[in-house]
Amino acid sequence: MPAISKLKDKLNARQQLRRPTGFRFAMADTIGQLNPEQWDSVTAGQSWFFSRDYLQMLESVPPSCLTPRYGLISDEQGPVAVVVMQWAELEAERMRPLWGAMPEPVNGKRAALKKLIGKAAADSGTAIIGKLSERVLVCGNLLSYGMHAVAMSTEVSPDAVWPAIAELLYRVRRADKLTGEAGFVMIKDVTDRETQAVGTLQGLSYRSVETEPNMILDLSPGWKNHDDYLASLASKYRSSVKKQILEPLIAAGLTLRTFDPDSISAPRMHELYLQVHEKAGFRPFTLHADYFGAFARTAGNLARHKGVFDGDGKLLGFIVTLLDGETAVAYHIGFDREASSNYPLYLGLLHASIGDAIGMGAKSLSLGRTALEPKARLGAKPQRMEVWMRHRQPVLNQLALRLLGLVQHDEAPDRNPFKGG
Repeated sequence: MPAISKLKDKLNARQQLRRPTGFRFAMADTIGQLNPEQWDSVTAGQSWFFSRDYLQMLESVPPSCLTPRYGLISDEQGPVAVVVMQWAELEAERMRPLWGAMPEPVNGKRAALKKLIGKAAADSGTAIIGKLSERVLVCGNLLSYGMHAVAMSTEVSPDAVWPAIAELLYRVRRADKLTGEAGFVMIKDVTDRETQAVGTLQGLSYRSVETEPNMILDLSPGWKNHDDYLASLASKYRSSVKKQILEPLIAAGLTLRTFDPDSISAPRMHELYLQVHEKAGFRPFTLHADYFGAFARTAGNLARHKGVFDGDGKLLGFIVTLLDGETAVAYHIGFDREASSNYPLYLGLLHASIGDAIGMGAKSLSLGRTALEPKARLGAKPQRMEVWMRHRQPVLNQLALRLLGLVQHDEAPDRNPFKGG
């Protein structure tokens, strides 16, 4: 009997989740369509990525393949949460890692899973590659790392609001059917802080998939500049930085310096960004040609631009460091591919971002995903992240989530480059 009672409780909880939550919703195609005072009342003191200035900037120089949507959730007392969403047209050729990162067949499971998914796709009248690269509703921001999907009032319980967020996502998906059907809904970059509350959505068939971690470098209050950071490293790491990164750049006549994007440097930044971007296996969007100039004007003193210049003053690489509250973000990077084969541009730019983050008074530096080994050697530690997903078709939901569960991601190596480590 206890088992029957437990099953009834589970079914009742699931039915409760699938009913309207009773919250009030406002949905918009542009941030300007929502009440600015209500939006600001929720986002005050939270990430700059929720600011109306930033979101309006993105609308003015829209990344390819992305279309914004916004939501404002209220109860009887007023606004309790804001939601940033993006429609993403994920083309197959931009999604190469999904199959490439799968492990080798184990007892034929990979082939069997492909066969099952192919059959389910055929039954639904679509091709599975379309299912893995179709129109996706993303709850979050594909241009950033971290929970930039939802900002909530401190006066509400996240457990109570996340079902309302799921209802909002359902409403947005249904409202946009005229412009194209969406299979997947994805909640991006759920950290350990949000996992328990987001876990309430399991009753709505959402499931989690762990991604590569975000690498975070804690910045000591005693560091006043990059030299202080270097002095804190164990001798072998400090020697490696000097001999393999800093000294080769100097010997080549290259200089690392701060610059302000202008009519000449901003287009060059986009060119260098594309050289890195077009080599990436996972490219859900491409930044607008005018993005870097617009970003610099909008961010103002919150952003620092550091570049590697040759003896003729030509920009060979850049990194943008953004101060977001107490965290600095090594946000955008680009470099000349040919020059990087001869000089340590990438690593030099990472060290430049450390110096800028310290100079901006940040307590930590977010270095993002990928290149986990060199970031670990800097002293960065992994921040665990997940995406939560569901597909509108139940059969494909189960099969696709099993597929995504097989996708491998790199684990951050355990490194401690500091003295006494």
